[in-house]
Amino acid sequence: MKPNDDNGKLTIDQRPFRVLLLSGSGRRQYNCPGVDSKSRALMLRMAELLPQEWEIDLEDLGNVYGRERIQSCNACVSTSMALCVWPCNCYRPGDKAEPDLMWNLDLYARLDLADAWAIIAPVNWYGPTTNIKTLFDRLVCMSGGNPSEESIKHKNPELAMKLETSPEWKELSQNHLEGRTAAFFCYGDQGGTEMDETGRPKLLQHDDYFNPLNEPFENMRDSYAPIVWQCRYSGIEVPDHLWQYRDSGVNQPYCDNQAEDIFDQKPFMTAFDDWTKSFAQFVGEKGKVKAGKYRAYGVKRGSPFLQEIPLAWRDIQMRLGHPPENSSPLEQQNRGINKDATLFPKDSEQKRYYKLRLSEDKKEKS
Repeated sequence: MKPNDDNGKLTIDQRPFRVLLLSGSGRRQYNCPGVDSKSRALMLRMAELLPQEWEIDLEDLGNVYGRERIQSCNACVSTSMALCVWPCNCYRPGDKAEPDLMWNLDLYARLDLADAWAIIAPVNWYGPTTNIKTLFDRLVCMSGGNPSEESIKHKNPELAMKLETSPEWKELSQNHLEGRTAAFFCYGDQGGTEMDETGRPKLLQHDDYFNPLNEPFENMRDSYAPIVWQCRYSGIEVPDHLWQYRDSGVNQPYCDNQAEDIFDQKPFMTAFDDWTKSFAQFVGEKGKVKAGKYRAYGVKRGSPFLQEIPLAWRDIQMRLGHPPENSSPLEQQNRGINKDATLFPKDSEQKRYYKLRLSEDKKEKS
């Protein structure tokens, strides 16, 4: 069934069951690869195999030419948990300066609306794809993020630090997507035809630099362990049997292991279909999940122009070397930790560093 977001307004007993399927490969046929990904083909197959009375929401995070990307996390939480707003307010829909796929696809609301998520993605260099990793980096706000943007006047770090140690914070800070299920199906090719009989890359000239006995994982599903544990940390259930890895195209050239080829790999496809059936059975028996107190569904992020005026003034003062009183930047400046205030923060770090060194050398010589 096609998802209807208006059902998010209904009570849990009135609305249909809903799942979100995500294809996590970077490849798309409408970009420089010119060939679509396996994960998208598998996502579409899964959509057909699931119960059709469910609302089946699906999204491909692949890199379409000219389309926005998921913007990176700014690590607000490391300044204060209360500065990390739920859902993320570092970006907003339709932002021309920093266009963000998370907001433009309304992914925060769609993750909120779903009772369960299924993520299908390859292993890239012993880890999750860039798109999946960036997605989950941005989901740090689902674990304890601040649902009250007004409480910190949009993005004031000093107010956030104060709020984090206040009695009010305990009520605001919650796991906003707790109770849902996440399932992961990841796949790889063990280097295709790149490996020699010793388990080393054939092109490698310094064999002693690469010991195949010390490769990171015995089970390659563990390449997604950081994301699985992020989910569990946030109160999202990831059953072991729904966290799987399968090989595809081992000892084959990459060009012979495309989406059309995996459908001829019976063991691989059987494993995927079995995972899909297990997912359907588990989340169907578990049932619908009650929405959190503070929802991403229904949140609108318009232009924060008026809210950003005082923050812009703060930024100007910072660039001139005058951080706010009782602030972390002022303390760092006083200690000489960060002493290179600049009007041009877009400059490379190397340029800024050596400009500061040159200035200090001139002072010493004079």
